[in-house]
Amino acid sequence: MTFRTTKNDKINNNILELVGETPLIKLQKITKDLKGAYYAKVEYFNPGLSSKDRIALHIINDAEKKGILKKGATIVETTSGNTGYSLAMISLVKGYKCILAVSDKSSKDKISLLKTMGAEVHVCPANVSADDPRSYYEVAKTIHKKTKNSVYINQYFNELNIDAHYRTTGREIWQQTKGKITHLVVASGTGGTISGAGKFLKEQNPAIKILGVDADGSVLKKYHETGALDPNEIKPYRIEGLGKSLIPTATNFDVIDTYEKVGDKDAALTAREIVQKEGLFCGYTSGAVMQATKQYAALGTFDKESFIVIVFPDHGSRYMSKIYSDAWMQAQGFID
Repeated sequence: MTFRTTKNDKINNNILELVGETPLIKLQKITKDLKGAYYAKVEYFNPGLSSKDRIALHIINDAEKKGILKKGATIVETTSGNTGYSLAMISLVKGYKCILAVSDKSSKDKISLLKTMGAEVHVCPANVSADDPRSYYEVAKTIHKKTKNSVYINQYFNELNIDAHYRTTGREIWQQTKGKITHLVVASGTGGTISGAGKFLKEQNPAIKILGVDADGSVLKKYHETGALDPNEIKPYRIEGLGKSLIPTATNFDVIDTYEKVGDKDAALTAREIVQKEGLFCGYTSGAVMQATKQYAALGTFDKESFIVIVFPDHGSRYMSKIYSDAWMQAQGFID
C-alpha cells in the first residue's frame, strides 16, 4: 500500500516544525455572486494561529545563525499582537525572554494571550505619531537600549520579513495553484507578506496582479500612488494588523499593483460573514481582506477566468472581545 507523504507523517521535535505549508481552500458561498474563482490561503493553520509565525521564526533563526541572538538573550519587539504571540511562542521553545510593546488598539484577548505565553507586555497609545516617546516604536527602542543582551526584532524595517514570505508563502501559493493564479489579495501592514509573496509570484509570471488592502486612516494607499507620506491621511481606526501611520521599509511598493481601502465596520461585518458562510473562524484582518476583495470585484478587477488567492492572515479567537462581541459591535455602532 502506498501512502501520501505529508508534513505530519513524522514525529516533530517541537511545535516550530509545523510553521508553514498552510492550506488553500476554495471559497464556496461568500463569493458566489462575484466573477472568478476564489481561494483562501488560511494562515491560522500555523501553530501560532497567524501568518506572523513565518517571519518570527525566520528572523530568529537568522539571528541565531549570525550569532546576534545568544543564550539567555531577551527578544524585544513592537507588535499589534499576532507577531508578539509568535515571538512569545518561539521564545518559550528556544529559551529566550520576550518583551513586547503593544498598541492599545490590540484586543484584550491578544494582550492576555501574550502574558499567558510568558511575555512582558507594555501597552502603548495607538493614536500618537511614530516618533512620540509614548509610541510602541519608541517604547520598544527604549527597552532595547536599557536591556542587556537584548535583540530588537524590528519587524517594520527588516528585509527578512519579506524574505520569509518569498521563500515560503509565495512558493506555496504558486505550487498549490499549479501556476494558475491571476490575482493575489493581501493585507498590507508591515508589508512582508505582500512584498515577499508578490515578488516570488511576479518572478514566475509578471502578469499576476498583486492587490493590496489598506485601512481607512492609513497612509499606505496614497503613498503608493504619490510617493509621498501625507499626514492628513492619518486618523484613528480599529482594524488590527493592517495599514500604517509611517512607511515601513519592509514594504516593496514596486511589487504592488494597486491598493483598496477598507473601513472598520465593513471589515468587522465581513469577518462575521466569513464564519457564517464558509465556517472559517477568521480574524479582523481577514475580514478586511475579504471586504477589499468584494470592492475590487465591484470595480471590475476580475473576470470569469480570474483565479484569485486571498490571504486570510489571522484567527477569530484573538477578537472575541471585539468583532465577535455583540456588545462591542453595538458600542461602535456597527450593529443595532
